[in-house]
Amino acid sequence: MSGWNEHVTAALLGTERRDPPVLPEAPDGPDADRAGRLLDQAALLAVARRAGRVPGRGAPEVIAPAPAEEAPAVPPAAAARLGRILRGEYVQVLPEWLDAAAARGLRVPARLLPDLLERGRGDRMLRPSISRAAGRRGVWLALRNTDWAYLVGAGDDPGGGAEVWETGTRNQRAAHLTALRGTDPAAAREALRETWAKEPAPDRAAFLGTFRTGLSPDDEEFLESALEDRGKDVRQLAADLLARLPGSAYGERMAARARACLTPRRRTVRGREQTWIMVEPPAAHDEELARDGVPFHPGGSFAPGGGGRPVGTRAAWLREILARTPLGTWTDLFGLPPMEIVCLPVAAAGAAEGRPGRDEQDGDARDVHIGWARAALKQHDTEWARALLKGGVMVDEPGALADLLAVLPAGERDAAAAGLIRWVEGRSELPPILERVPGPWTGDLAAAVVGTLAASAGRPTRRDEHALTQLCRLAERRLDPSAASRLEELLARRPPEEQGRALPRAVPALITTLRFRDEMLKELAP
Repeated sequence: MSGWNEHVTAALLGTERRDPPVLPEAPDGPDADRAGRLLDQAALLAVARRAGRVPGRGAPEVIAPAPAEEAPAVPPAAAARLGRILRGEYVQVLPEWLDAAAARGLRVPARLLPDLLERGRGDRMLRPSISRAAGRRGVWLALRNTDWAYLVGAGDDPGGGAEVWETGTRNQRAAHLTALRGTDPAAAREALRETWAKEPAPDRAAFLGTFRTGLSPDDEEFLESALEDRGKDVRQLAADLLARLPGSAYGERMAARARACLTPRRRTVRGREQTWIMVEPPAAHDEELARDGVPFHPGGSFAPGGGGRPVGTRAAWLREILARTPLGTWTDLFGLPPMEIVCLPVAAAGAAEGRPGRDEQDGDARDVHIGWARAALKQHDTEWARALLKGGVMVDEPGALADLLAVLPAGERDAAAAGLIRWVEGRSELPPILERVPGPWTGDLAAAVVGTLAASAGRPTRRDEHALTQLCRLAERRLDPSAASRLEELLARRPPEEQGRALPRAVPALITTLRFRDEMLKELAP
């Protein structure tokens, strides 16, 4: 079928000036109705153009077949549930479904891969989970659609050999350097030393961050030189790494400053010797302190959810110094284990010889304990983290304590987090604290969360209801799904005066989601 150009000309000039050509395939019509004939024939041509195209003369494109899968597909019931999730039903549990399938050595069925890969196109946080469960067919599809190319090389492999260090992107080079640090830290350090002066500041910071892998005293000289770097982030990162390096000159400098701020004072009361910690924050800030990573204007609070109290400049300097001081400094100075040290009374150096007032003592103690908590987190010191969590000395800084949960052995975290919840039960700080506690929430932690939910659902104020909604949304993804029965049981035991009151909508929604997750995980079980 031809004549498209002639029809275009007739349309531009008008049918009165140019009679449109007649197509034998067009419907019959009166000769006088030229405009109608033009439109009919244009419609016919449009359909013909969309129906296909004339094959080219070149060789047809050869597409390699998809590779054979090694992992089996999930059972039919699990595949059906994944289809429901991808259509928008309880989509918040999609990462858990993918991770659970991958953990059991299963993969996504081929027919669901396009929808799954398309969802990962708009959700970067989902991509690692997709990579683990998509199988070989997922990568094969990603190679044929640029929108899904994120799946190619989505793992930690930078995608090449040593030449990646010369030709790769920043992320590929950082991945290469991290891998090399794991096998030959000296070679990685020398490779970075050769290009260091030519790298832009953001790249220097990214590459220096790889020193967390295989960090050793051999890195000290390089890190000390990085304290003089013109990039602020590079200097800060170098200081943080040096603070984690046992026996470093940096740690000794910080320990000397810290010992000038905290001094033990012993006295005998009623025949018993008592030890106090006398606190004198730094009086001034100098260039050496700045070089070692303590800014003139440090941040005011330990972390979000930690109370947000304003902190004076000298107190902030003290916190920063303590955070960078090796924790062994204090066991050597006081001759006591961490649990006993964190329980020692704290007072300002200028306080009277008698017991200082509660407000005065609490202010100085808070600064000391937050500094130690930061140090325990940086140095990943389990004994100090355990002492600060169990010592009951930071109940008004729940955000700082929540961060320390990650330092504990996995078997201790649930019980410690449960204790933390009981300290802040009913307070709006609870959701941001639990945001830092990864799932699944089981055992004592699950029991504490369920108890808090049941208590809060019975008599929520407007402020409590907002916090309850946030907590339910977290629990939908992290709470052990078997806890749904216990939550329903506690809600059924509400006092008679509360039974007639409707529950906040987030609570029934949580129970329904937990039931959905429970069925989902059972379908994926071997």
